[in-house]
Amino acid sequence: YFHPLSSYMACHITVGLIIILISLFQSKAASSTLFGNNIENISPYSLRHHHRGGDIYDSTSIDTTMTPEKERICIIGSGNWGSAIATVLGRNAARLPFCHDEVRMWVFEETVTLPADNTSAKLSEVINTRHENIKYLPGVKLPSNVRAVPDLKDACKDATLLIFVLPHQFLPKLLPTIRKSVHRSCRGVSLIKGLGFDTKTKLPVLISKSIEEAMGGGFRCGVLMGANIADEVAKQNMC
Repeated sequence: YFHPLSSYMACHITVGLIIILISLFQSKAASSTLFGNNIENISPYSLRHHHRGGDIYDSTSIDTTMTPEKERICIIGSGNWGSAIATVLGRNAARLPFCHDEVRMWVFEETVTLPADNTSAKLSEVINTRHENIKYLPGVKLPSNVRAVPDLKDACKDATLLIFVLPHQFLPKLLPTIRKSVHRSCRGVSLIKGLGFDTKTKLPVLISKSIEEAMGGGFRCGVLMGANIADEVAKQNMC
């Protein structure tokens, strides 16, 4: 038996954690909570540097000229769950001062049929003009600052935060391109459910760990996983 309230709670937690994750490495208030009150020498740059494995107080080793002033968010995936989380990220990126307004969403391009007149169109064009993913999340308007990008390299260019939300089977072919395109300070969050398996040992492997290894360079990937319903998240039906 699965009480419907539990899905609302899971959705609420998911949304909250994503906002927190985006905020952690830019907000001094968040850094105060995480590292105590000694924050006079901590900057957003040193927080990102610490997340990549460096000393949080070592500002001399941080090349701030190569660190973007604002987060560039890219969603890898545009299915039901990817489009749902895009509604949350789009709204929050538009209102948070440390994020670029535009949220890019990589779309596996396909031709869809428009229900109004049965004409055909590319899915990315439909999303960008109608602000709706009519195939995977029909009836839900996406924020206008969410931009569908069918070219993976363009979608990930200079991104500082990646949201992975697609079947994990696609990752091996995509990650080399992603790695070459993102900003060097980039990190990620995996919303991918399930586990992978090591090709040699056949033992289960966390998807987030597979992503970290493939990306290299100290890339860190968090995980959000649990009971949630995409339509409820998209429609903000949360407790």
